[in-house]
Amino acid sequence: MDRTRWQRLSQALDELLELDADARAARLQQHATEDAGFARDLQELLAQEDTEGSLLDTPLVTAPPGPREGEQVGPYRLERLLGEGGMGQVWVAERADGLYERRVALKLLRPGLADPNLRLRFTRERQILARLAHPHIARLLDAGISGNGQPYLALEEVEGEGILDYCRTRGLGLRPRLELFQQVCEAVTHAHANLVVHRDLKPSNILVTPEGEVRLLDFGIAKLLDGNPADPPEATRTGVRSFTLHYAAPEQIRGEPVTTQTDVYSLGVVMYELLTGGKPYRLKRETSAQWEEAILAGDPQRPSVAVVRGGEDEAVPGIDRRRWSKMLVGDLDNIVLKALSKRPPERYPSAEALSLDIQRHLDGLPVLARPQSLAYRSRKFLRRHRWPIGLTLAAALTLIGLLGFTWWQRQQAVRETARAQALQTFVIGLFENAGVARTGKPLDVETLIDAGELRGDRELALQPRAHAELLGVIARIRIALGQYDEAWMLLRRQQGLLATLPDASPGLQLEATTQRGRVQRLRGDVHGCIASLSPLQAQALRAQAQLPALVADYYSQLARCRRAIGERDAARGLFERSLSLRRSALGDDIGVVENLTDLAALSVDAGDAAQALRGFEGALAQLRKIAGPRHPLAIDILRSIGAAQQQLGQTRSASQSWGEALLLSDDLQGPNHPATLALRRQHALLLVENGELEEAQRQLLANQPLVLQRYGENSVEAAAAWDALGQVSHQLGELDRAHDQFLRAARIERDAKSQPALADTLQRDAAVLIEARRAQVALRVLNDIRGLRPQPNADWWRLQAEARLQQDEAGEALTEVRAARRASPALDELRGLEARLVLEDEASTPENRAEAFATLEAIARTPASDHRSLQQLMRAQLWLADAHCRDDPARGLADFTTLEESLTGSRPQGGVLLRQVQAARHACSQRVPVATAVTPSPARAPAAPRPRAV
Repeated sequence: MDRTRWQRLSQALDELLELDADARAARLQQHATEDAGFARDLQELLAQEDTEGSLLDTPLVTAPPGPREGEQVGPYRLERLLGEGGMGQVWVAERADGLYERRVALKLLRPGLADPNLRLRFTRERQILARLAHPHIARLLDAGISGNGQPYLALEEVEGEGILDYCRTRGLGLRPRLELFQQVCEAVTHAHANLVVHRDLKPSNILVTPEGEVRLLDFGIAKLLDGNPADPPEATRTGVRSFTLHYAAPEQIRGEPVTTQTDVYSLGVVMYELLTGGKPYRLKRETSAQWEEAILAGDPQRPSVAVVRGGEDEAVPGIDRRRWSKMLVGDLDNIVLKALSKRPPERYPSAEALSLDIQRHLDGLPVLARPQSLAYRSRKFLRRHRWPIGLTLAAALTLIGLLGFTWWQRQQAVRETARAQALQTFVIGLFENAGVARTGKPLDVETLIDAGELRGDRELALQPRAHAELLGVIARIRIALGQYDEAWMLLRRQQGLLATLPDASPGLQLEATTQRGRVQRLRGDVHGCIASLSPLQAQALRAQAQLPALVADYYSQLARCRRAIGERDAARGLFERSLSLRRSALGDDIGVVENLTDLAALSVDAGDAAQALRGFEGALAQLRKIAGPRHPLAIDILRSIGAAQQQLGQTRSASQSWGEALLLSDDLQGPNHPATLALRRQHALLLVENGELEEAQRQLLANQPLVLQRYGENSVEAAAAWDALGQVSHQLGELDRAHDQFLRAARIERDAKSQPALADTLQRDAAVLIEARRAQVALRVLNDIRGLRPQPNADWWRLQAEARLQQDEAGEALTEVRAARRASPALDELRGLEARLVLEDEASTPENRAEAFATLEAIARTPASDHRSLQQLMRAQLWLADAHCRDDPARGLADFTTLEESLTGSRPQGGVLLRQVQAARHACSQRVPVATAVTPSPARAPAAPRPRAV
């Protein structure tokens, strides 16, 4: 038997086994009429199924019993079975380990399944759900494997019903159905933006809560578009296709690769059912073969025709079919049929594009699925404005309305021409009068925009809309130059002008508000940005079809503000909307790169630097392909690449990326631009990590006067510059200078009420005070930090312990660190510090000391993955050497010598850690008899008391 026939038999047998005896006999009779041989094969298979004692009833391996109510799987107790399918079961379960209370939908792999492909699908579903965070997708809450090897996924429990049942039982009208369907499109758009194709979209996988919120379920056969290209298609792995036939796209039937447009087809089938109550194809015989043929070659009935003819369930029970059909004819017919096109390129390019066309229909605008003839567009206009035109005189006023519309357009064109002419005359005059002729010097941008502001106030006084547009243009130029305060003043003036223009276009209003929010964020007022932009979300949604470029920019700016306050999910949704608009409606390649960079930055926020780096590098490659190597956007992307590389411990690569960004910013934007100044400071601090202290200090000293000149001596930017200089001075051992620089930064940050920055600066100053052996003052500073940051970080505890040790308070330090570890188990870095303090505390037992040695040795052997873990490793080696020195001075001295040589080789210009090692080595050398000394110690005054490096 060939594989195709076996697949048909397998599917038909599954269908028959689910029917009762009478229905099974009727369906068999249908098969016999079509293909007698096929029907005989089916009867034989059914007979084997009914025969007791068959081979299939005697498993080679006894499968473990399935889970039962009350049984515990992982931390969850099973309450009741929700449903089951070929791959597994879904239970309502409750968290039972006492950590917290939560009810979940627990998905379990069916017991005894040995098929590795099913386990692979289960694992892949977990990976896919972990990527997705959207209000219309059921969330993955937990995943794991129980004690007996049972894999499970804990999903958000959704109290709801299937979307078709929800609409039918409530008798929903057309608009509510379409709005529900748009929620489905939003969820699918989010999945596609994360490179996930669902592949099994159908009504049973779409639940609606009692509040009317959609939840998309079951990503069990979803496909990762960025998965391994060498993976074979699913059909070639198992021989049986996993999708639901009635909702499958033609390319799925043919076994071809799936794309996001595969899901668009399935969405078209779901939309068809929502509107008509039935499937797109009317078949004489409901067989799999007939369905495949219809999907591949049949023409779907127009929804408006299907409603009138009836057949399956009514979309709305008791509805007037002809009235419902009239609402579908035209736009909705065309939208559905475009989604159901046989060839993917003829469908909508994305789920978002499908949703946008539905929104155009709801707003009375022309839809993309229909030819844009003049008659059609005029008819849409009349429908949108039918109340002003008047229903009672519709026939006569239609012509008048068209003539009036034409006249209005002509008047608009006259006004627009006059405004454009005024702006053209203004710009030409600006260049003629602001350049060489007046000053004798070449024209520069600063002179031009200053002159533009002055002349605009004078010459465009009678053209307020043109004046408002000019102010917006100049503001954007000032933003590009980094002159955020000046841009803010211009945008406020523009806001005042627009308030006097009742006929100002929605596009100009939206653009002006978007730029105000953008500048608020750039000036550090993130909450002000959100307050400015959030009220416009409904307006932006309505304007997506007419003003896609402005709406995409609006979504991007609002998303950046949401991201800045930590609202990652909200930001992701907005970035994805912007990305979809720029891809489908605009073809805005640069904007697409911008949003890809934004989405990669969210991975940084989530702690996934590796994923972020891949995203940034992909965005940079795409930018260089379309715009060359010198586009300004490359500066931000290179800076982001450097930051991700730094997190991953790739400090040399990070230095190269930031160095390239700095050169490009200096060249394209100038040495005084905010981006250039910030990059120079960040690059210098990375040089500090790499041990290039003198070059870092040179760059920061050159940057300092530029920062003070641009921002002022009391700005937060000036504070950041002083803080960076303090860090370099400390590494170079210039303790008095470092203390003074940190104090300058702290005074500015305190006045600016910048508490996080102030806490960081004071903590760095405490480290300087401790090295200067001013432990009492350092403890007061550390106590002040507790008022600014109630939850201390690991570095704070390390400095607190070091100050305690200088005052011979090892026991108190150990008690504090142990309490901190109990309160914050996430502070795993404190393991090594606790071990160090155990070795310092004279009250420690031999057992505790042995355990502490083992802990430090384990940390010292752990490979470093980044700069911070390298610091932990080196400190652990230092603490071990110090402990060995007390028990075996010769061994301790040998350890110190090895560590010093390693640090000197990697950091020839010195540094705090190297000085600590040298001081501790010198103290240890005083304990070693001259005859056993490893290396002659330099002639230094012994430190008293013995230095302790923590």
